[in-house]
Amino acid sequence: MSEPSLYAGAALRRLRRREGLTQASMAQRLSISPSYLNLIERNQRPVTARVVLELVDQFDYDPRSLQESSAIGGVDGLARRLGDDRFADLGIDRAEVTEFLAAAPQAAAAFARLFDERGRAAAQTRPFEEEVWRAIERWRNHFADLDEAAENLADELRLARADIGAALTDHLRERHDLAIRYLPRAVLPEANRRLDLHARQVQLSEMLSPAARNIEMAKQVAELEQRELIADIADGASFDHREGRDAFARYLRAYYARALVMPYGRFLRACEATAYEPQVLARRFATDVGEVARRFTTLQRVGQRGLPFFVGRIDGSVQLFERLLGASGTSLLDRRPGCPRLGLERRPEWHSRAIIMESGALGPEHWLVAHIAAPPYADEPRTDVLLLGLEAKFADATAIGRGVSLKEDDATPIGPGCRTCRRIGCPARSLRGPIQTAVA
Repeated sequence: MSEPSLYAGAALRRLRRREGLTQASMAQRLSISPSYLNLIERNQRPVTARVVLELVDQFDYDPRSLQESSAIGGVDGLARRLGDDRFADLGIDRAEVTEFLAAAPQAAAAFARLFDERGRAAAQTRPFEEEVWRAIERWRNHFADLDEAAENLADELRLARADIGAALTDHLRERHDLAIRYLPRAVLPEANRRLDLHARQVQLSEMLSPAARNIEMAKQVAELEQRELIADIADGASFDHREGRDAFARYLRAYYARALVMPYGRFLRACEATAYEPQVLARRFATDVGEVARRFTTLQRVGQRGLPFFVGRIDGSVQLFERLLGASGTSLLDRRPGCPRLGLERRPEWHSRAIIMESGALGPEHWLVAHIAAPPYADEPRTDVLLLGLEAKFADATAIGRGVSLKEDDATPIGPGCRTCRRIGCPARSLRGPIQTAVA
């Protein structure tokens, strides 16, 4: 995939005014023409790498300041706020959100701050998982330092060999003097893993699936060897709930574990060679399709990007309890995916379909979504559904897109759920809300 262009006209304009420079004098210092600088400031041209280097050299400028919108989650973060039900009657689309952020990033940041502060009063009534999801989305679910550390260790351990579990067992024994011991569920009733330093053991529940055993051992490596890096990332996020920071740190340990079991470069090459076939990749990397799907959402390394998938996990009562949006920009999982036309159910194999979201949805509207019964992690009796999605324009060459028409005319129209859906005359409607207006 091509790298996204960086448009930062407002940031350059503020820098020029702070320095008291005209466009001509600043252009001279940046070794570009005044007309080109004018185009950059009006966001009609992106900031090139050469211009960034000149900014650093001439003004001792922190290039991270060019991405000032990252603090509010970029276009996706702003779109999520403007997608609130309170603004539903305004018909704000993604193009307007993008224009707002590009033309007035500071005003957009001010709006986001007011919106977030207004929501803090209700924070205690909102599950802390929402805060964790937002923290992950601020990073677009790509933690480059964790990926690099995991890939280096995978190379050291030569994890290309088939028995990943044996390699991790040997590593824990040789580097940390820790043995692996499997215990009955009665001994570990509320945990899948426990570190017993007195006995020098990593104790695992015998009820874990083989794939889960590998992930749990890799999580233990993360706790032992990446504690400081994970703490630094977790401490950089702010949470209203006390549990949020700890849950975010747990997620980062799981992220590292997946990156260790599925090292970035080798995993991406395998994705491209197999058309992102979850079952094949799960077998190749000794894991399951759920972990493979989650890894799909992380493939955003600069110069080495994968396709922008998203993942959701829905329980038996159709409650969304896992959301990884990656770089997808989808708004499908902003709320629980309650549209009956999605047809979410436990299936032993992937079931794929193209969908069209209701007109005016913030974000792309045309998607390929696939769902399957979520693989069990241990012995819990669950009825979860794993949802994997990708914007339709990227889906033609993927395994989950085979045999599915990606023409918009053939896509199934869906809404956010019957009570708030604006479609008229939908045969699947079960409830009618107060804001129904005609939507094609």
